[in-house]
Amino acid sequence: MSNGDDTPPDADANDEAAPAADDTGDDTGAELATTESLRDRLDAAGEALEAAETEADLDDVEALLDAVEADLAEADFADGAGDEDGDEDDPNSREALEADLSDLREALAEARGPYGEDVVSAIETAKTTITAGDWTEQGEGEVVDAVLAFAETMGDIEADALDVPAVDVDRVNDTKSALDALAAAVSAAGFDADADAETLAALIEATDGLESDLEAAQEWEDLTVRETLQAAGYYDVLGHTKDYPPEWAALKEHEQRGNTEMVLLALDSLGSAFMEEHCLESLSRMGPVAATDEAIEEMLARAKKRKRLPIEILGKMGATEAVEQLVAFVDADKDPVLQKVTFRALGEIGDERAVQPLADKLLMDNDTVRPHAARALGLIGDTRAIKPLADTLKADENENVRAQAAWALRQIGTKRALEAVVDHGSDGTFIVQTEIDKARTALDAGIQPA
Repeated sequence: MSNGDDTPPDADANDEAAPAADDTGDDTGAELATTESLRDRLDAAGEALEAAETEADLDDVEALLDAVEADLAEADFADGAGDEDGDEDDPNSREALEADLSDLREALAEARGPYGEDVVSAIETAKTTITAGDWTEQGEGEVVDAVLAFAETMGDIEADALDVPAVDVDRVNDTKSALDALAAAVSAAGFDADADAETLAALIEATDGLESDLEAAQEWEDLTVRETLQAAGYYDVLGHTKDYPPEWAALKEHEQRGNTEMVLLALDSLGSAFMEEHCLESLSRMGPVAATDEAIEEMLARAKKRKRLPIEILGKMGATEAVEQLVAFVDADKDPVLQKVTFRALGEIGDERAVQPLADKLLMDNDTVRPHAARALGLIGDTRAIKPLADTLKADENENVRAQAAWALRQIGTKRALEAVVDHGSDGTFIVQTEIDKARTALDAGIQPA
């Protein structure tokens, strides 16, 4: 039976089935063809990268890699594709292809340039290095020399577009403006990565030399402790001395000369407990002479940890900056030794902010600490302490507390303060009676504070 055309029915069926058989053929074979194709394209991109001579050639390679990456992201990899045993080291696996693609992109990035902006970036990095460096005096000179050498090298590079300015650098502070001018000259040249490849390579080499010279310049952290002290002139004060170690001998001389900076340098540099103690004792003996901003800051940091000697030093310095921190220790009733040192320091500083906190401690239970509170109030000399001190003199059962209260009132020295002592009458304790007698003598003589 005819179906209305010349084609046999069986032939139509065969023609329609053939394409379907191709599309639904063995899945593994199709995957193998896909992975092998990606591998071939990556290999071709690698060969193109090796042959590339211009930025345009590298752009073409990048386009190839972009295309492979896009197809790789869409590929459907079957387990073990490309390897019957499912070996993880299959060169056509997704992981292997992605790794090789990444390697080629890195190689492409390395092959590009250099560009003018790479030179400018290297100069900016040098500026940051100089700014962040803690240079010794020798190191500062080496930094200046490095910048001058870099400018000279740039000037020797033959390039019509590069107009290297003359730079005048005598100190480290001058290097920033000099490097800014050199970077601006590179930017203004408008170099082309292909046409000016040799010039750019020479400039990159010059910046590498600048970086190396800066790395070699001497910083304080590069020195040993003794070299650091030597470079800072710490030992310059030594004459013919037999004291040992020389660091201690120099410390004593710096103390005599009031060289707080050198004492702090030794404190910071020398790691021994022996020298730390002697440095702190020197600062304590120097008193107000040692009260530089740096010394006060250092002692505050140490006092914050409730270190007693730094607290004592702050008192000797008369450091009003320490009052708030020291007042916080006034109520440390569980550490009476800390309280005694703190009271004394606050008294020596003499700031009125400590009057009320100290007056409150006249009522504390510890009768070995109360006398120190009274004495500190006398050292401050504020008249607001007269009443609490007079009450203490009148009512405290401890003779040492009464004696210190009477002494403190005499130190305040106003007529009202002296009368508060005399009005106590007599005291069976010799030290208290002595203070009363001295107050009466001062009152009779009309002695008043200036």
